Amino acid sequence: MERSSETTRPVNTTNGTFLPDLITVDGNTESLGHQISLALLLSLITLATTLSNAFVIATISQSKKLQTPANFLIASLAVTDLLVSILVMPICVLYTVTHSWTLGQVVCDIWLSSDITCCTASILHLCVIALDRYWAITDAVEYAKKRTPGRAAGMVATAWVIAISISLPPLFWRQVKAEEPTSCSVNTDHIFYTIYSTFGAFYIPTLLLIVLYGRIYVEARKRILKQSPKKAGKRLTSAHLVTGSPGSTGSPKCVRHDVPSSDTGSSTSDNQVKVTVSDALLEKKRISAARERKATKTLGIILGAYIVCWLPFFIYTLVAATCDTCSNPDLFDFFTWLGYVNSLINPIIYTMSNEDFKKAFHKLLRFRCCRL
Repeated sequence: MERSSETTRPVNTTNGTFLPDLITVDGNTESLGHQISLALLLSLITLATTLSNAFVIATISQSKKLQTPANFLIASLAVTDLLVSILVMPICVLYTVTHSWTLGQVVCDIWLSSDITCCTASILHLCVIALDRYWAITDAVEYAKKRTPGRAAGMVATAWVIAISISLPPLFWRQVKAEEPTSCSVNTDHIFYTIYSTFGAFYIPTLLLIVLYGRIYVEARKRILKQSPKKAGKRLTSAHLVTGSPGSTGSPKCVRHDVPSSDTGSSTSDNQVKVTVSDALLEKKRISAARERKATKTLGIILGAYIVCWLPFFIYTLVAATCDTCSNPDLFDFFTWLGYVNSLINPIIYTMSNEDFKKAFHKLLRFRCCRL
C-alpha cells in the first residue's frame, strides 16, 4: 500500500493570507471525511455479512425440517462466510482506511492465512454444493441412498484441506524483519505460488462450477420439456347437487370418479347436478415445471454473482504478479472488497430462493421479536 506524502509549497503572504496552510487544512479535512465515510461503508458491509450468515445458521439449527444433508452444506458455507466476516473483514476495514499496518508481523501472518483459507474455503463450498446438486439431479435414485450427513461432512472437510494447503506456503518463506512492518500483503515475488494459488482457489473451481451448472441447466431444461402434457392423464372429478334445485331435499352427496381427460371445466346438467373437473396430474406437472424454472434461474444468479465478485480480483492478482508497473493499491482494495461481498450475497441467494428457508426465517424472526 502506498502512503500519502505531503509536499512543501511556497508561502503566499499577499494581503496577509497563507494559501498553502488553507490548502493543507482543507486537504486534511477532505481526507478525514473520506476515511470516515469509507470506514462506515465497509463496517456496514461487514456487519450485514455477519448477521446474514448468522441468521442462516440459526434458521437451520432451529428448524428440523431444514436439517438435511443438502442444507448442511449451505450451513457450512454460512459458517465459512461468517468466519470471513469475523476474522478477515474487520481488520481489512482498518487496513483499507489507514493504508498502514500497525498490528505487527504475527497478526499480519495470522490475518493473511485466515484471509486466504476462509475465502478459498467459501469458493470451494460453492463447488461442493454444485456437485451435490449435480448428483442429486442426474442420479436421483442412487444418490438419495448415498446423500448422508457423513458424506456431506467429508465433502466439507475436503474443501477445508484444499483451502489450508493453498494458504500455508507463504508462511515458509516469510521474512522476519527487525523493524515493525508498515504493510501486510502476500509476497508476489514467487510467481509459481501466485499461479498455484489463483488456479487452485479460483480458476479451476470456476471451470468446475461452469461445467456442473451447465449440466444441471441442461438436465433441468429436459425435465421442463417432459412436463408438457403429451398424453391424457386421469382427472379428479367431484359432483354435488345444487342447493335449491329439485331433488335436493336430502343432504348433498359428493361423488369422486375418474373420467377421460378430453373434457375440462365445469357444467350443470338438466337435473341440476354440478360437475367440477380438475386435472390433478396436469396441475402437478405445472408446479414441478415452475420449480424447475425457478431453480434454473437461481443457478444463473449464483454463478453470475460469484464470477462478478471474484473474477476482477484474481485477474488483477495475476497481472500484478507479472507486471511491476500495473500495481494500483486503490484498485486492489476495491477488488478485494468486491470479493468479500460474495460472502454477503451467498446467504441471500441460497435462502431467499428456497420457500422452506423463507418460512423458517420469518418464524425465527417472529420468535425473536416476541421474546424481546
